[in-house]
Amino acid sequence: MKAIILARVSTKEQAEEGQSIPAQTRRLTEYVHRKGLELLQVVEIAESSTKDSRKEFDKILETIKQSKEILALAVETVDRLQRSFKESVILDDLRKQGKLEIHFVRENLILSKDSNSSQLLQWDMAVMFARSYVLQLSDNVKRGNEQKRKDGEWAGKAPIGYINTQDVEGRVWVELDDVKSPMILKIFELYAKGGHSMKMVANESAKWGLVGYYGNPLKARQIECILLNPFYYGYMLVKGKEYKHKYDPIISYSLFLKCQKVRESYNKKPFQYAAKPFIFRGLITCDVCGCTITPETKKGKFIYYSCTNYKGKCKRVYVPEKELLKPVYEYLEQLNLPQDGIDYVIGKLKSTTEAEQDFYRQAIATLQAEYNKIDDRISKMFDEKMDSSITADIYDKKLREYKAKQFDITQQIQEHSTADENHYLTASKLLDICKRAKEIFESSEPNEKRQFLNFLLQNCRLRGKTPVFTLKPVFAGIVSAHKNASWLGSWDSNPGPIG
Repeated sequence: MKAIILARVSTKEQAEEGQSIPAQTRRLTEYVHRKGLELLQVVEIAESSTKDSRKEFDKILETIKQSKEILALAVETVDRLQRSFKESVILDDLRKQGKLEIHFVRENLILSKDSNSSQLLQWDMAVMFARSYVLQLSDNVKRGNEQKRKDGEWAGKAPIGYINTQDVEGRVWVELDDVKSPMILKIFELYAKGGHSMKMVANESAKWGLVGYYGNPLKARQIECILLNPFYYGYMLVKGKEYKHKYDPIISYSLFLKCQKVRESYNKKPFQYAAKPFIFRGLITCDVCGCTITPETKKGKFIYYSCTNYKGKCKRVYVPEKELLKPVYEYLEQLNLPQDGIDYVIGKLKSTTEAEQDFYRQAIATLQAEYNKIDDRISKMFDEKMDSSITADIYDKKLREYKAKQFDITQQIQEHSTADENHYLTASKLLDICKRAKEIFESSEPNEKRQFLNFLLQNCRLRGKTPVFTLKPVFAGIVSAHKNASWLGSWDSNPGPIG
C-alpha cells in the first residue's frame, strides 16, 4: 500500500517544542517504513507562513479520490490532520468507500473501511479535544487583545500616518510616520475648510506624494476612512467601541469635529428648487409663524414669495421679488460711502485690528507659556528618571501624555493664526463692499446675490406684504453714520430694520 505523509505546524511555539516539520517528517517516514508501506508523497504545511494550507489539504483529498487503489494517510496526531468535524465528514466518506486508510501515529490508531465503533469513537473524541483546544486558543487571543485595548495598545496594522515598530525586547509599538503624518494633518485641515469633496482631497494628497500601504495614491473612499478614524486624535475604534490609546495624536479633537460637520453638510440633500436662481431663497421667514418664505415662478418669468404655512394661521399672500429688493437697494445706496467716510471706516478698522492683534498676541503668549511649562515638567521628569525616583514605565506614560498636550497646544496656536489671517480677509472684503456695494450686487448672478445678502443682512422677515430687514452690525454702523452725515457719531448704532 502506498502512503502519503502529512506534516503540519500551526504556530511558532509548536516548532520550538520539537514539533517542527522536519522532525515530524522524519518520524513519519520511519513509521511508514516500519509498517512496510511505500512512500508516495510528502506534504508539508506551515500555516503560520502560508495562506495556502487549505489548498494543500484539498490536493491530498483529490489525490486520494483519483487513486485506483487504497492509500494510507499518515499523520503524527489527530490535531495535525484536523481541528473540526467538518473534515471528518469528508475523510470518513473516503474511508467508507475503501479509498483511504488513516494512520494516527501518536494515538496508535488506524482507521479503515473495517474499523469498529470503538475506534471511530476514539477518533471523534480526539477531534472534539482538538476543536476544544482551538476554541480555547481563540478565547485566549480575544482576552489578550481586549486587555491590550484597555491598556491603550493597538494590536493590528497601524493606520496610515503611523508605523509599527519593535524594540530590542520584542515589544510592539506604534510611532508617528515622519513623512506621512504631516500629510494626514493637511488632509484634515483641508477638508475642514469646506468646499473640498473627498475626491478633491484625494487628488491633492496625491500631489503631496501621499500613498497607501501598497504604494498607490489614496482614493476618495480611503480619504473618508481617514476622516472618520478617531485614532488620529487619540482613540481606537474596535467593534463600535472606543478605547483611548497611548500613541501621539496627529490632530486635535476639535479639528476632527470640524471635519464631521463638513461631512454631514455634504450628506444633506437640497430640495429640488435649490438649483433654481431665487435671490431670497432660504433667507426670509414669516413674521407671524416663523416658517420659511418660499419662492415660485408665475407665467414662467415673474417671481413671487409666500409663507409655506398658508393652511395654518397665515394667509397666502404673494409678494413680488422686485418689492423685496427695494429696501435692499436703499441700503446699498447708503453703503456707497464718500471718500471722507471711507477714511473714517479705515481708521475704525485700524483700531479694531489693533484690538484683534492684542487679543491674538495674548492668546499666543498664553498658549506658548503653557507649552513651555510642559517642557519644564518633561525636563524635571527626565531628571527624576535618571535619579531612579520614578520608573521607566511611569516616565514613558507621562511623556506621552505631555507630548499629546503639547501637540494640541500647537494645533490651537495654528487655529489662532488662521483666525488672524481671516480677520484681514474680512476687513479687505468689507472695504471693497463699501466702495462698490450696488455695482457688485447688480452685476452678480442670482445665487451670488443671495450670498451677498446673507453676508449683509440678518433676521430677515416678511410681515404681510412688507419686508423687514436688519443689517449686520458693522454695516448698520456705516448706514447710520451716512444718514447722520457725521463720521464721528454713532458708529456702533444700528439704524433698525427697514420695512
